[in-house]
Amino acid sequence: MLRRSLIALLPLLAASSALASGKPKDKGKEGEGQKDVGQYVDLSAVAIPIVVSGQLVNYVFVTLRINLTAQASSSKLRAKAPYFRDALVKAAHRTPFTKADNYLVVDDAKLKAAMMREATAIAGPGNIREIVITSQTPKRRLGVPKPLGRDGGEIKP
Repeated sequence: MLRRSLIALLPLLAASSALASGKPKDKGKEGEGQKDVGQYVDLSAVAIPIVVSGQLVNYVFVTLRINLTAQASSSKLRAKAPYFRDALVKAAHRTPFTKADNYLVVDDAKLKAAMMREATAIAGPGNIREIVITSQTPKRRLGVPKPLGRDGGEIKP
């Protein structure tokens, strides 16, 4: 019985001694691709509609990361993640983030600008550093109409 309890305690002792030594595990040299990400709020995938000439042609599932400033309270702002997602959905339906030349991705600049406005309104001024789009996945890859481009699809002689 004593042997079993000692065997059960062995991993705990090893973990506590590693923490007590204060040595970081396998950090490597400084500047080798390691970047301090700081505080952030990750938003799960949100379906953004792609609308062309009033017709829904696709959805793009977008995952965002909201990078916070150093003085922001990340725990309080992580609790507001549903508000950030709701604001993104409302902004996307108000003004679609459709790219003129590709219906499989969203317009990054428009989405980031709109989300920065909405996130600043939710979190308060001085709490949001930047908005990063971490992934974009279209619902449909085939059967999407061909983009008309900037000329409006006119046939020119």
